[in-house]
Amino acid sequence: MGIIVGMVLTGVLCDHGFAGGWPSAFYVFGMVGCVWFLAWIFLCYNSPHTHPRISSAELEFWKRTLGSEDPTGHPPTPWRKILTSVPVWAVAVALFANNLGFYTVVICLPLYMYDVLGFSITRNGVFSALPFLSSFLAMPVYGMLVDWLRSPGRLSTTVVRKAFCVVGFTLSGGLLVVTGYIGCDRTLAVATLFAVVACMCLPVPSIHVNPLDLAPLHAGKIMGLTYTVAILGTIAGPMAVGALTYERSTREEWQKVFFLAAGIYAVGAMVFLIFGSGERQGWSE
Repeated sequence: MGIIVGMVLTGVLCDHGFAGGWPSAFYVFGMVGCVWFLAWIFLCYNSPHTHPRISSAELEFWKRTLGSEDPTGHPPTPWRKILTSVPVWAVAVALFANNLGFYTVVICLPLYMYDVLGFSITRNGVFSALPFLSSFLAMPVYGMLVDWLRSPGRLSTTVVRKAFCVVGFTLSGGLLVVTGYIGCDRTLAVATLFAVVACMCLPVPSIHVNPLDLAPLHAGKIMGLTYTVAILGTIAGPMAVGALTYERSTREEWQKVFFLAAGIYAVGAMVFLIFGSGERQGWSE
């Protein structure tokens, strides 16, 4: 929802906002960030057992899940085991691929809409936001489907995590390549990007929660490590777009962008398929 509102509102503010148009987008989102920060200060707590409004049932759930009522009492972090764990680095590679593809679309889609499809600024914001409506609709469904498939008597966690990652990466990469070959049909282009973003959400209930599968007590530190690698993909995606489209930002140049993203997706899918895991690791306790 944040991406949808942000893109639509930015397009409107750039054309009709105060302070000359585009500066108003920075003022508006800056103020929203300040309000959010105040809410964070007054509503967030260090751990479940210090929260004044948590129910006894939820507190018991966290005690069973984490092995402790107070997660601040964790044992020492086995950094050597984490840093030498193949499944940990497999999810790091998958997150890198996921971020490169996803943020290439998030950050650079308005540029593609403007340069290639010829949308005005206001319409650009609206049509750039439309594909992410699929994410809003699909994400809860994918999450429930993953948990249903992992129920006793169905599929193992490892199989489900790998399947959603590989299928999501394969479909996302393939549809991105197709997007590059769509002509001036704006409706078809937006519809294809709608499907692309829906497929990009498939790996989320797989690789984003995988640190909890591997080591629940140390999932935060694993997430910090693997997402550090993932952020490199967030940086590399827009940089690749800039390098590949700097001459004229034509459809042919964008085809190279989409082929690159598809190739990275293929590598991420292969690595996670071979080396990924959904099982709790022996060193996690």
